[in-house]
Amino acid sequence: MDASLQTKLDNRAEGPDGDMAADALPMFDLVELLFFAYRDFVGDADRMLESYGFGRAHHRVLHFVNRHTGLTIAELLDILRITKQSLARVLKDLLDQGYVEQQPGIADRRQRQLFPTAKGRRLALDLARLQSERFLRALAILPRDANRSAVDFLLAMIDADERDKVTRLVWPDSKSRERP
Repeated sequence: MDASLQTKLDNRAEGPDGDMAADALPMFDLVELLFFAYRDFVGDADRMLESYGFGRAHHRVLHFVNRHTGLTIAELLDILRITKQSLARVLKDLLDQGYVEQQPGIADRRQRQLFPTAKGRRLALDLARLQSERFLRALAILPRDANRSAVDFLLAMIDADERDKVTRLVWPDSKSRERP
């Protein structure tokens, strides 16, 4: 990490209750760094998606359908927190172009379950690999435990009442409620 940035982080004053002092807020540095990191992180995928005529919404849907095969429409809406109308347009594109398949639910035939096609899996994995390369480049120049710290930080950024649900979604094979 840049020495001047580390100094700025180290010099943040804590208030009497352990919180950041009022003069440390707003945290423009972190707000802006997150903005630029996100811009570049999604920009890698955006450039690839553009050649398919897809955007970020397509990416999010394809990602979760690929990671959680058989996901229902209702579950996907809950994960993405978007309207049925927003999902319908994006999902139609993915279905029509053969990246996702839709099947009736086994237990409840009224449910619609989503599955990636082979073509959809390839694209989802290509996008995940592209974004993983950015993570690997960043982690390579940080201390060995940086991955753990990054995971802890990102989980802490998620609303407290959603963390368990997100943890189960991200690490579905974990035996405990704790992440690996």
